[in-house]
Order: sequence, then structure tokens, then C-alpha cells
Amino acid sequence: MSIISLDHIDVDFPQKKGQSVKAVNDVTLHVEKGDIYGVVGFSGAGKSTLVRTVNLLQKPTAGDIKVNGVDFVKDGKQVISNKKLQLERRKIGMIFQHFNLLNETTVLENVAFALKHSKLSDEELEKRSLELLDLVDLKDKANFYPVELSGGQQQRVAIARALANKPDILISDEATSALDPQNTQQILALLKKLNKELGLTVILITHEMEAVKQIATKVAVMENGQVIENGNLRQIFLHPKKELTKKFVGGSLETISTLESLNLGKLGENEAVYQLVYSIANVTKSIIIELYRQTGAEASMLYGNVELLNDEPIGTLVVSVKGDPEKQKQAREFLEKQNVTLTRLDEKGNLYD
Repeated sequence: MSIISLDHIDVDFPQKKGQSVKAVNDVTLHVEKGDIYGVVGFSGAGKSTLVRTVNLLQKPTAGDIKVNGVDFVKDGKQVISNKKLQLERRKIGMIFQHFNLLNETTVLENVAFALKHSKLSDEELEKRSLELLDLVDLKDKANFYPVELSGGQQQRVAIARALANKPDILISDEATSALDPQNTQQILALLKKLNKELGLTVILITHEMEAVKQIATKVAVMENGQVIENGNLRQIFLHPKKELTKKFVGGSLETISTLESLNLGKLGENEAVYQLVYSIANVTKSIIIELYRQTGAEASMLYGNVELLNDEPIGTLVVSVKGDPEKQKQAREFLEKQNVTLTRLDEKGNLYD
């Protein structure tokens, strides 16, 4: 059973003159317990708006919402009482891009603040807060103030605070966007650790595909308020169907930048550029050597990269293939049989077809 069920969700924002903007359009998304579910898309795609409906920080215009087996919304109408909703929200932790810490209070007090409505004694409150700081490796900073911490450390405090009420779900809303690469890596590693050790279900809202690649088990790609592709991370990345997903996977955006810097100019009549994305475990032979051997088509490597997709090495290769129309046809047929995701690019690295 899904721990989060969003079915046919719409979110409309009223505008002047009776008009409205549809920020989320008929989205269905089911998150299983223990998932690290990445929701990815460019700014304005609707991903934060969608996920904020999970705890009704954003109320939907239409659709059904069920969390932890409890109905929140039916046919666009809230069916849970506000009192019950308050209790259910404690099972859903949230962390944000800008930490939202209280600057005039210590790290320990920031974490304890999330427990102010609990029935814990002062001694129990301090003990629980220190345990949470220990969980995020910041117990030694308990008496520091947020301004004395790095951005990554502040985000760790925010995570400790979000875990105070022992939630089942943690929503990360662009939580690494304000961090440098090193701190981003540390926060992602922490989220993965919490998922594994606490059985925490994590929803990762981000425009950074690298974050999704590193820790997500499932992914939904959003564009213009709709989920255009979703499912198992490996399947989505090795076999993308939509143009936006193809741009996101296999370092395609980096590919575009690289090819632009090469200034290839207009490709010749008998020349084509292809991007290949593949699992290194499934491809053991040199594709370029085999391509020439079997078709006679000349191939040159323009760009190559290997990265980890949730600990699995994934290769990206961009090759220029030269040959007459018959050789080009044979080359494409050969490449399509090689356990790779094949995408033709123009000379600037954009999708060709």
C-alpha cells in the first residue's frame, strides 16, 4: 500500500478578471513506504506546489489525497478535521532551501522548539534533542548559534528538527540548492542514511538532476504542471521516453555545453552525432571499435563520462559517425541493438529527432 497517494491532483491559482493559472494539472503520484522519490523539473514546473499538497500546506482544487492510510482530500474537498490534520502533519517532516532556523537561539534550542507541544519533561526534551543532533553528527555544536555554522551544518540542524516528532515521511524542498557541492554531497548522504536506518520515506523536490541520480529509488519528471514521466530511477534514466527527460539524463546538459564549446559548425551531409547512455555492467565491448568492425562507419568520440546512478556506474558517450547513407543506416541499426539509450543530436548538442 502506498504511504502517499495523490490522485488526479489539480492546483489552480486565481488571477484577475476571473481567470486562473493551473500550476498542477491532473497529476497522479503514488509513493511507497521506504522510497526516496525524486520529483524533478525546471523552475516553475509545479513540483513544489504538488508536493506541498501532501500535508495540505497547499490545498488542491481537485483530486484525492491519502497519507499514511488517512484520507485528507476527496474530490478536491478537505475531509480531515483541522485538529486531526495537525496530528498527521507531525508525521511529515519538512526541510527547505533556506533552513528557517531561529537565529537568536542555540542549535539545541532550535531542535527542541519542534517538541514544544510534546509532554516531555525539560530533561527528556534536552535528551531527545541531543539524540537528534547526534544522529546528524552535530552533537558537539549543541550550544552554538546558527550564524556560527556552515550552510551544510545549518541544514543538518533543520533535518534534526524535522525528525523531532519521529515522522514517517521527510519532504526535502530544494534543500541542497543553496549549498556548495561538498555540503550538497553530505546532505544527500545523510538523507540516504536516514532512509536506510530509520525506514524514512523521503520526497526529494529538486531541479538538480545530480541529486536524484545519487540517492533516489524512483523519480517523477515534471513539466508545465504535469508529470510527463515517472517510475523506477534506472528505467527512467536508461530508457527515457520524453524529450525533457532525455535532456536531463546521462549528462545531456553537460553534453550540450561541451559540444557548444567545441564549435563543430554545421555537420557534413554524411555525418551524424549520437548520445549513448548505458549501464557499464551491460556493455563490456568497445562500441566504437565494434561499430567500425561491423559497418565500416567511421566513429569519433566527442565526449565521454561515467557517473553513479544510485551506486550503479552509468556511461555517457557522444560520438560522431561518418559514412554514406547506407553506412549511416547500418550504424544506427547497430547502435540500437547495443543495450544503450540512443539519441541523435545536432551539432550544438540539442535533440535532433
